[in-house]
Amino acid sequence: MTLMTTSTLNYYKDFYKKQLLNDTIPFWFPRSIDEEYGGYLLMRDADGSLIDDDKAVWIQGRAAWLLATLYNTVEQKPEWLEGAKKGVDFLRQHCFDTDGRMFFHMTRNGKPIRKRRYFFSETFAVIALAAYAKASGDEETAKEARRLFGKCLEYSSMPGLLPGKFTDTRPAKGIGVPMILMNTAQQLRETIGDGRCDEWISKWIAEIERDFVKDNIRCVMEQVAPNGSIIDHIDGRTLNPGHAIEGAWFILHEARCRNNDPHLIDLGCRMLDYMWERGWDKEHGGILYFRDVYGRPVQEYWHDMKFWWPQNETIIATLLAYLMTGNEKYADWHQQIHDYAYSHFHDKENGEWFGYLHRNGSLSTTTKGNLFKGPFHLPRQEWYCWQALEAFLK
Repeated sequence: MTLMTTSTLNYYKDFYKKQLLNDTIPFWFPRSIDEEYGGYLLMRDADGSLIDDDKAVWIQGRAAWLLATLYNTVEQKPEWLEGAKKGVDFLRQHCFDTDGRMFFHMTRNGKPIRKRRYFFSETFAVIALAAYAKASGDEETAKEARRLFGKCLEYSSMPGLLPGKFTDTRPAKGIGVPMILMNTAQQLRETIGDGRCDEWISKWIAEIERDFVKDNIRCVMEQVAPNGSIIDHIDGRTLNPGHAIEGAWFILHEARCRNNDPHLIDLGCRMLDYMWERGWDKEHGGILYFRDVYGRPVQEYWHDMKFWWPQNETIIATLLAYLMTGNEKYADWHQQIHDYAYSHFHDKENGEWFGYLHRNGSLSTTTKGNLFKGPFHLPRQEWYCWQALEAFLK
């Protein structure tokens, strides 16, 4: 069992700070800023060379959020503020369709390629706008962030506003909507403020606990029937441990914001416990991508791969659980996931992390950036852990 001494905590604090500022951020910036068309060029190989100049709207918003957040919380570097503006301006000028909804995939110069049926492009635009509004002091941008958050609330709560992907034969809902909206509201509240956030966050947490957390089988479901029951078909049985663990730390973060609310601490830790048990690879280490709730075969062929982001979310969750409970179990888990991830994913030669490993830890592809991976999960993890440890050690 790991014993977390003050010296150990200081080591992690300094490690995450150094990795973020000296390794992760320099891999992406300034070279990824598109000075010609705005936004960011983020589809990159191991050495940082460009493999495609298309732009994913999710990652444009996330990268703008990151740069503005660094400006707001680390140092007011003009290049971070200017870099955030590049992303926010690209989102505003190119990424909204005529119906007010956002695209998902753009050409370099801002022509739309693909639009999806859900509204996560909008949620990442909200956090980018809110963080940039705080950094720049621009009240119009703050109003825009709040207005777009209001649209997300409508999309999530008013059936029929968005086109359906499935028929009504087997209705289902996913944990992603309440989870991502919860974190969007947290970011909005903590940057520019919005009076709607606390009430909605409470609603989303209640929905997750009521419908997705299954204490009787020690599990957090990825999707369920509208009444919260398990859908005993292959899609309905598929678990995503990293996603549930990300939701766990969002809830633990909310507990911190509510004077260490004991119920939320318990809920977040239960979610982490259940999905560590199901997701941690006891043979090779790391968090597996998909599992079946009943231990049956999983449909997706990448089910036993190790993707970068579940490791990032588990690093945050285990550290936060330890800092909030003092339970050395979480210190031990944090050391396990930290050691595994930084020894297998980190590219010591070029910086940043590879995105995709086989189950045994061997490299699947040298990709560092694509439509889904960019400067978000890893830098957010390093920034959050550094900031949390700094606050804890004061």
